Amino acid sequence: MQYILENGWLREARRLPSPNCELRPPGCIPELLVIHSISLPPRCYGGDSIERFFTNRLDWDEHPFFEEIRGIKVSAHLLIQRDGGLVQFVDFSARAWHAGRSTYKGRSNCNDFSVGIELEGTDDDPYTDAQYDVLSGVTNRLISEYPGIGRDKIVGHSDIAPGRKTDPGPAFDWHRYRQQLKSTDHG
Repeated sequence: MQYILENGWLREARRLPSPNCELRPPGCIPELLVIHSISLPPRCYGGDSIERFFTNRLDWDEHPFFEEIRGIKVSAHLLIQRDGGLVQFVDFSARAWHAGRSTYKGRSNCNDFSVGIELEGTDDDPYTDAQYDVLSGVTNRLISEYPGIGRDKIVGHSDIAPGRKTDPGPAFDWHRYRQQLKSTDHG
């Protein structure tokens, strides 16, 4: 699928703007793609808990696990659901709150210069064919739109926050994903 980007938003994504974002620092543009995984509650798929979490509408008392994340305000640019559904929370020109304390090649605060994509999943559950298809299509579009992002500037959350984060985990097939990317890019 070809994805169309209009004013920082993918036309094919359902828009659900998150308040958990801000302007990027002056001169910062997307130069890194960070792949994450999330499920709320853990290992529970479907539903709208992730969407409510990223938009500060999660009922903390709804599930015992939610007490562990009570009050945390985070977001990502995109969520790719198990069925391939695509939800965009933050305009790509803005800074989403996805990386936390992070460093890439000596440069800290990765949120400033990255795009964050969440895959609905866990470190250990295989991701779906639909997720790989959507992720590769979106990645190809981002690479063509933002020359600073190339195949060599795609990392997992675990790569920029080692010891603190483990996602997208060993279940993520990096080889399969990279094979689906176009061979021509800016990286």
